[in-house]
Amino acid sequence: MGLGEEAQRLMERRNRAIPRGVSHATPVFASRAEGVYIWDVEGRRYIDFAGGIGVQNLGHRPRFVLEAVQAQLDRFIHTSFNVAPYELYIELAEKLARLVPGSFAKKTLLVNSGAEAVENAIKIARSYTKRPAIVAFTYGFHGRTLLTMTLTGKTRPYRAGFGPMAPEIYHIPYPYPYRDPLGADPRFGALAAERLYELFDTEVPADQVAAVIVEPVAGEGGFIVPPPDFLPRLREITQEHNILLIADEIQTGFGRTGTLFAVEHSRVVPDLMVLAKSLAAGFPLSAVVGRAEVMDAPQVGGLGGTYAGNPVAVAAALSVVDHFVEHPEVLERARRLGEVVNARFHEFAARYDIVGEARGLGPMAALELVESKASKRPSTVHADLVAQYAYEHGLILMRAGMANHVIRTLMPIIMTEEVANEALGILEDALRYARDEARG
Repeated sequence: MGLGEEAQRLMERRNRAIPRGVSHATPVFASRAEGVYIWDVEGRRYIDFAGGIGVQNLGHRPRFVLEAVQAQLDRFIHTSFNVAPYELYIELAEKLARLVPGSFAKKTLLVNSGAEAVENAIKIARSYTKRPAIVAFTYGFHGRTLLTMTLTGKTRPYRAGFGPMAPEIYHIPYPYPYRDPLGADPRFGALAAERLYELFDTEVPADQVAAVIVEPVAGEGGFIVPPPDFLPRLREITQEHNILLIADEIQTGFGRTGTLFAVEHSRVVPDLMVLAKSLAAGFPLSAVVGRAEVMDAPQVGGLGGTYAGNPVAVAAALSVVDHFVEHPEVLERARRLGEVVNARFHEFAARYDIVGEARGLGPMAALELVESKASKRPSTVHADLVAQYAYEHGLILMRAGMANHVIRTLMPIIMTEEVANEALGILEDALRYARDEARG
């Protein structure tokens, strides 16, 4: 199926006006969206398995978000919290501090994007510890700014050609059970965390490390789910050396893994947590939430920004937070959705040789596509064919992984089982098509 006349016209305008570095997962030009669906400019309807890159966990245009936003628009749009503060910011800060794991006193900083939250978390950690070094992980993704792309453990397209990188950033391997030679070892998660000791001996001493930043599930790296002993052992080592632990919950937060935050699965309590994406249902807002004494380390004026904590975005976020608190059944639905998706994904893995592994934590699930199970070589070709077939048949997908060969699910967690099964049927047809087409 080629582009329709209107989509073709828009694609031509897009190519003339937008830099090539701005990518898009599909050639679908959105006209409107509602719930779990997107309609394009040709009037075609799509089931959304991308959710604006994990932003629409509660679906497109939730009624309660629209009402909260309209009420705030009737009051004021912007004053800058750094000029004339407002109660909404304080209220959201209080509520996030109560929701984030940890029985200690917490404080909250609101900013605009995931990358900005990560940058501020690093600033805060360095200010508190008086140490320069930060440890991150291969396969991790933390943003596209200079500091956050340096933290990111994927060179293309995020780091290549943009150097030199920011200093005092170090990486160790993220535990990847499917591809690591030690993946079958029952202590693999703990052993992966203990690679920190080798880093301390060879690259940077522990007493110079301010923080370790980690995704509880590696998102852009391929929806890699670490072994259950990884995060607890990592927490033990950081505490042993007075190093802060920063949990990047930008993609995993707000129900994506079936719990409000992914660290709840391991019961690990980080010192700082960064949030964004589904926090504000599509409005640009992010947060750093953490130990009060750590958050208070930067000097007055060292944190903030003109648009940071915009009142309209904050109003949207407050409605999202309240919805999760008042409707615990949303997380129950997410868990059930995860069961449905993961069951079908494991069927696909058993049925199709091009599916090397099915994995997931709740509805944050993935299929790693390979040339064959025997070779385990990543197959971008199969992933391209799957994604193309899917959007041509009414399903929007996103990919991840080092070779962009992993199909990931970021559907709204409010999706019914009926719609999910319809989408999974399209995906299975896409896998069959990719297998047969690649054979020639």
